[in-house]
Amino acid sequence: MLILFLALPGSSWRRPPASNLQRQERRKEASRTTQSRSSKRKAKMTDDGASRDDHVAWLEAAGRARGGIKGAARSLARTLGTMPPAEVQPTFEPAMPFSDLPVFQSMDKHRSVASMFGLKNPFYRAHDGRLGATTVHEGRVLVNFASYDYLGLNQEPAVAAAAKAAVDECGTSVSASRLVAGERYMHRELESELADFYRCEACLTFVSGHATNVSTVGMLMGSDDLIVQDELMHNSVIVGAKLSRATCHSFRHNDLDDLEKVLRQHRAKHKNALIIAEGLYSMDGDFPDLPRLILIKERYGAWLMIDEAHSLGVMGKTGRGSAEHFGLDPRRVDIWMGTLSKTLASCGGYICGSHDLIEILKYQAPGFVYSVGLSPPSTAATLAALRILKGDAGRVAKLQANGRLFLDEARRAGLDTMTSAGLSVVPVMVGCPVRAVRLTDKLLERGINALPIIHPAVPMKAARLRFFITSKHTPEQICSTVELIAAELATIAKRQSLVERATLAVVAVREGGGS
Repeated sequence: MLILFLALPGSSWRRPPASNLQRQERRKEASRTTQSRSSKRKAKMTDDGASRDDHVAWLEAAGRARGGIKGAARSLARTLGTMPPAEVQPTFEPAMPFSDLPVFQSMDKHRSVASMFGLKNPFYRAHDGRLGATTVHEGRVLVNFASYDYLGLNQEPAVAAAAKAAVDECGTSVSASRLVAGERYMHRELESELADFYRCEACLTFVSGHATNVSTVGMLMGSDDLIVQDELMHNSVIVGAKLSRATCHSFRHNDLDDLEKVLRQHRAKHKNALIIAEGLYSMDGDFPDLPRLILIKERYGAWLMIDEAHSLGVMGKTGRGSAEHFGLDPRRVDIWMGTLSKTLASCGGYICGSHDLIEILKYQAPGFVYSVGLSPPSTAATLAALRILKGDAGRVAKLQANGRLFLDEARRAGLDTMTSAGLSVVPVMVGCPVRAVRLTDKLLERGINALPIIHPAVPMKAARLRFFITSKHTPEQICSTVELIAAELATIAKRQSLVERATLAVVAVREGGGS
């Protein structure tokens, strides 16, 4: 209160006189205060100027920059000299030419060997008209043993008529995945009849036989699972098994003792197991012991998948495949797979099995979900062919008789037909790949169309010609063909020079295919 009173206006209080020393200290303090205020004013003026300069620079940079705020920021950084040094980018050589890839180099080597021996390329020959028991190549009609129209349904007018009618009604494509807008009633009709044909609960069709196996095996199995397959399984199964990331093992061809050995060693280590075999093998023309396969899969708690690409329409009294051949209930097999391009004269594939299996595939199989649906003409042609098969067992009987005739005549002529059962596929072992290609050329000259199977599809010294038999071949065509094979093969063997044999031996060693 006293201090307040003394500070009021009119108060008679006065500061007492200061000494000289005190006056000097006050002057120094005042000078320091003045200097501090002056410095602050200068600093503020500098900051304001810098801010104004930065603002101008920012506006100028934004005006010049492309790419919005980020572009303006980069431009401003360059203007103010604060852009960090550019990162040194690594440099690379140009991409490798495809001709330098090992796979191309290997192909080129095979072409060089063929050219050395004066051989023509037997593959990718163009044909006219429909392939069946005969074909037209470069204006010549040939007896054809290179395609698998097993029951002659590719020549059937009713099948062609059904495809044409489907185009008129639904167009050439369903133009979408069936999951969205590609579903057609004819798809359901075909799948219902295929399921009934196999006495299964359900069926699903795919646009490709290869994609059917890849998608089904690749999606159904996982990294905790085990796949055990015959060593001669089709490429589509091998690819699907790799995509699944499951543990994969092969067993020796049709050696079910070896299959059991693999299962004893590995089954307990995995959650699920899938055994895969073919109903009829397209390379050797033989088939597995299906009853024992079923017993093995039941003993080891595994699923069994049978690929019927070459056995549908071929095996069994009425062509219902390997289950009918052995007199078994097809429902004891978990997964039936087949293609629409052989007996059924169309294009695509199918899976028959339980309702739950098909539901999984309908919503999860990539080759179905992410693919266009089966085209209308292919669907209608398949349905028409299937109905003819169900109503005409005589075609199956004729096919089987022709297969037995070819096999009997070939064996009588001393030809090596390996393990063929004489159904629809009969190989003739040649051994040397050069002889196999030369035999193909000689048969072509004599009016026979048959193709070689050579390395790397088979080992280097296991080259062969493969003959597909159909119900439309005549006994005369079969007998004369076998006679020509034996005669030409003997002639080629006599004429093959020692130089050729030595060259082939060197190639076999380099390719690692000497077996």
